[in-house]
Amino acid sequence: MNRAFLAATLIASIAVPTTASASEWSRFRGPNGTGIGSGDSIPVEFTEKDFNFKTKLPGGSGCGSPVVWGNKVFVLSANAENATRYMVCVHATSGDILWQKEFESEAHHLHTRSSFASCTPAADEKRVYVAWSTPKETLFKAFNHDGTEAWSIDLGTWQSQHGFGTSPIIHKNLVILHNSQQANQLKEGEKPGQSRMMAFDRRTGKEIWQKELVSVNVCYSVPFIHQSADGKDELVCSCTGNGIFSLDPMTGRQNWAVNDGLFSMRTVGSPVEAGGLIFGSTGSGRYSSNYIVAVKPGKDAQLAYKIENGSNFKAPYVPCLIADGELLFCLYDRGFGSCIDAKTGEIYWTERTGAAFSGSPVRIGDRIYCVDEVGVVWVFAASPEYKLLAKNDLGEESRSTPAVANGQLYLRTYSHLISVGGK
Repeated sequence: MNRAFLAATLIASIAVPTTASASEWSRFRGPNGTGIGSGDSIPVEFTEKDFNFKTKLPGGSGCGSPVVWGNKVFVLSANAENATRYMVCVHATSGDILWQKEFESEAHHLHTRSSFASCTPAADEKRVYVAWSTPKETLFKAFNHDGTEAWSIDLGTWQSQHGFGTSPIIHKNLVILHNSQQANQLKEGEKPGQSRMMAFDRRTGKEIWQKELVSVNVCYSVPFIHQSADGKDELVCSCTGNGIFSLDPMTGRQNWAVNDGLFSMRTVGSPVEAGGLIFGSTGSGRYSSNYIVAVKPGKDAQLAYKIENGSNFKAPYVPCLIADGELLFCLYDRGFGSCIDAKTGEIYWTERTGAAFSGSPVRIGDRIYCVDEVGVVWVFAASPEYKLLAKNDLGEESRSTPAVANGQLYLRTYSHLISVGGK
């Protein structure tokens, strides 16, 4: 029995798990990465006069999404010119900035759809956790809710031409980070990075375990916790080199994986569960060859089906999928949306939106909200028939995913945090 397993077992035995309540949106895409929230008072149609607040963020740049714990909203922001990062805490009702912490850095190459603040934090009842990379180091930091720094660790250099953008999650007394790195398409003189799934004691920052992954290209998918058939927690994630895979979240030991060339390109969208299957997507900036896969999880895990881009379906590259029961909705990056039957793969509809999406959709009841790249919030019905309900202009570009908490919808544009609803 290795030391990592003993440490994880000890932590599990003495820890009191922290569970986010329905009012919390504590990680990327909220509760367990589903993108599903509640808020009967969140409007379908709104204008600027309906905003609870519109708060300007320091630095004025960023794609990372907000997270919410109680009366605090946490978000990472940056200066696009010099890569200075700002960890920001905003009052969830008034929009006042309660505190901000500034970290100087140096500018480096990014993908045009990325930013120096593309990580979405994760929060618990005491702290907020966030990561970013510079040309020299990868920093993973924890802040107390009053803004004091709880711990900071350097994970070493991080290799990618696109920029850092993965986000941590919390499970019991661990904070877990998918540290995927680039190993192909390197420039002359560059060394390949080593991809790992990493887990740390969220109280101290001490590493508990790491699982080496196959490095191909950098992937940005964020894991979620799946309940196995026998009721055990499984950490499920996706990447090019490992396909869709399951690890024991307390030890990093692999439970199962479906790989064998499952993904031929990068995985940016995070996996989701619907209709008893786990879905992942893969693609590239050329979009034409994107596809989604449905995997049956468990001891006999296997590919259930695959849907490729075609005239009647458009698979996303960056935006995550979102489910409503056995319905699965896809927002293609460039101009289309689709709905499929999660169990069978039957395509119910594909409709032209004409919009570009980098953020992912969230669902509130029977409504799906997603912000396009020019800052228009699309609202459509979670239905097997396409029904566009509204388009609401925020007035500024956005590549972020909304948060839903306190009966409010929190929207992040490049330089502002906006709240609507709750009245």
